[in-house]
Amino acid sequence: MPTKIEKDQISGQDTTGHEWDGIKELNTPLPKWWLYSFYASIVFAVVYMLLYPALPHVGGLLGWSQRGELQATLDGEKARRAPMMARIESTPIDQIRHDPELMTFVQAAGRTAFADNCATCHGAGGAGAKGYPTLADDDWLWGGTPEQILQTIGYGIRNANAESRMGDMPRFGADGILTRTQIADVASFVLALSKPGTDKTAEERGAAVFAENCAACHGDKGAGNPEMGAARLDDGIWLYGGDRATLVETIANGRKGSMPAWSERLDPATVKILSAYVHALGGGK
Repeated sequence: MPTKIEKDQISGQDTTGHEWDGIKELNTPLPKWWLYSFYASIVFAVVYMLLYPALPHVGGLLGWSQRGELQATLDGEKARRAPMMARIESTPIDQIRHDPELMTFVQAAGRTAFADNCATCHGAGGAGAKGYPTLADDDWLWGGTPEQILQTIGYGIRNANAESRMGDMPRFGADGILTRTQIADVASFVLALSKPGTDKTAEERGAAVFAENCAACHGDKGAGNPEMGAARLDDGIWLYGGDRATLVETIANGRKGSMPAWSERLDPATVKILSAYVHALGGGK
C-alpha cells in the first residue's frame, strides 16, 4: 500500500512510498554507467537502422548490404575464372583431358559443380545408387566417350528437351506383351548371362523369348546398345538390382528413369567441365 517517502534508517536510502506486509521498498536507482550504456545502445541502434538495411525492403544510407557484398565476391570470382572458362568452352571436349592445365582446373571446378548439381542422385564421387548409374565404373547406358557424356549431361534423358534422348523399355507384363511364365523364363535367361543358372529348361525357353522381344535393343548376347540406352545384361552390373524379383519387376513394368537437361540450367562451360570431370572419374572411355 502507498506510504510517504522516507529515509530507511538502516541503509540510509529513500523509500519509494510502497509497503507490503510491513516491508518497505527502497528506491535504489540503476548505476549511472548502466543507464548511459543503455541509452548509448539505443542511439547506436537508431544510427545502425539509418546506415544499414535493417528494415525489410528499406536500404541503408550507406548503400551496403550482405547480398551486394556476396554478389561482388561472386562477380570477382567469375572474372578471375573467366579466362579459363573461355578456354574450356572453346576447347573440344575430347581435347581437354590432354591439356594438364585445363584438367587441373576441371578437377577443382568439376568437383564443386558435381557436388552442387549431381551428387544428390549419383552420390559423392559418382558412386551411384539404385536407379542412378554409377559414374566411376566402365558401364555406360548411353556411352562413356567424352562426346557421349557431354550429350547426356547437356540434354539429359527422357525429358522435354528436344535434344533429349529417349529409350523407353516396354512394360512387357503390364501391357500384356508377355505372360508371367515368359517373364520368369526371360529373367532366368538374363540372370544366366552373368552367372551360372540352375534351371536350364527355363533358360532355354527364356532365350527364345529374349531373341523375339529383347535382343533388338539389348543385343543377342545382352551386350547392350548405348545408342538406345539399352543396358548391358552380361556383366553383373545392375541399375535397379540383379536379384530375380527386381529383374521380374523390371521386365514386367519397364523402367523410365529421367535425367534433366543441364544445358537449360548451367552455362556451356560448366556443362563441359562436368562432362570432362565425369569422364575422369575412372570409367570414361
